[in-house]
Amino acid sequence: MENQFQNEQQQQQQYQQQQYQQPQYQQQSYYQPNYAQGQRPMKPDNYLVWAILCTILCCLPLGIVSIIYSSKVDGLYNSGDFAGAEDASKKAKNYAMWGAIISAIVIVLYILLVVVLGFSAAYADGYFN
Repeated sequence: MENQFQNEQQQQQQYQQQQYQQPQYQQQSYYQPNYAQGQRPMKPDNYLVWAILCTILCCLPLGIVSIIYSSKVDGLYNSGDFAGAEDASKKAKNYAMWGAIISAIVIVLYILLVVVLGFSAAYADGYFN
């Protein structure tokens, strides 16, 4: 009788452990290419000059974002995150490029607007009659 009671207690303890045991989650692994000791890929360009020029001459918001990403490139590369440095370099280049493109489009539209308004004012004043 005592043996049967101990078996029931053991079974109950095992059931409680199973019931309240936290689920086991698999940790996601991130892929970082293995570089041989001492071999590092070439440092990507940080495009800081283009980012500054874009900020001053073209589009302020996209230029600032480009400066932020370009300033991250060197730190990520030196810490060994080569993929992150490459990604930050690409983003800095893209933001600077899109800032320049948007500014060029705005300038062309502005010139067209000035020309159209100039011709319409000249026509209204009778210069073409």
